[in-house]
Amino acid sequence: MFITTTIVQTALEVGLIYALVTLSLYLSFTILNVCDLSTDGCYTLGCAVAAMVTIAGHPILALFAAIIAGICSGFITAFLQTKMGIESILAGIIVNTGLYTINLVVMGVSSNVSIFGVDTVFTLVKGLSDNAFWQSWSKLILLLVIVLIACGLMYFFLNTKLGLSIRATGDNPSMVKSSSINTAFTITVGLCAANACTGLAGGLIAQYNKTSDINLGTGMVTIALASLVIGETIMGRKGSIVKGIIGVLVGSCLYRFIVALALRLNVPTEAFKLVSALIVAIAIAGPRLKEYAKLKKAMRGEE
Repeated sequence: MFITTTIVQTALEVGLIYALVTLSLYLSFTILNVCDLSTDGCYTLGCAVAAMVTIAGHPILALFAAIIAGICSGFITAFLQTKMGIESILAGIIVNTGLYTINLVVMGVSSNVSIFGVDTVFTLVKGLSDNAFWQSWSKLILLLVIVLIACGLMYFFLNTKLGLSIRATGDNPSMVKSSSINTAFTITVGLCAANACTGLAGGLIAQYNKTSDINLGTGMVTIALASLVIGETIMGRKGSIVKGIIGVLVGSCLYRFIVALALRLNVPTEAFKLVSALIVAIAIAGPRLKEYAKLKKAMRGEE
């Protein structure tokens, strides 16, 4: 078969992990209107921290450590932007560059770390039951629960007074400043929350793959952007927070299905970055192409 149950299952599992990174980009890029390019390094940081804590025998604590690491990364990015006057894009690049060395140090100055033979949250959950269904689908169920909790917390957070201030900061910072709201604080909180999701995604992928690699996060911004754009194209670019979060989930899983199809078509691994770029370009240009097609159709009708 061209598409098997295993392929679908794997695509959903990895897609849910990527959904956390896409959720991070949704908060920083779409809601806060800040281009955070530290995502690649932050993702690897969460992976590295979680791997080392997991090796120490604390797989559950490892995920919380990854979240804290992500928050620290977001705080530094926000500090450079709000207190040092550095543009958001450049601040992200600086943090991303610095995190490369930090990630190496976290992993004991090694480019990769293996956690095979060590308990992870996935093995712990899998061991809860000997049922055949549970043994096969426990990873997907656990990831779905974690991602749904993260999405629920994000929805709740963005509807609090602070969350509304963050949304207002992204929409109109000048108006927010005139309302005596500290935009530096809202940007900092927003980036910390966004990078917490990225750090958690890194921690989950470390335990999912049972390894941490220094180059694991390379291109993660492109992947998250592709997933975000796909979701926005399907669900619409304007709408409620619920609609945006659903778009994040749909876009991330659909992106992984596209990658799975590329694998089945024997597309070289080296071409995946090009595939991601093409997905982003097509998704962004989709609405414009639809308008162009309607215009051409109308012109033909008039003729």
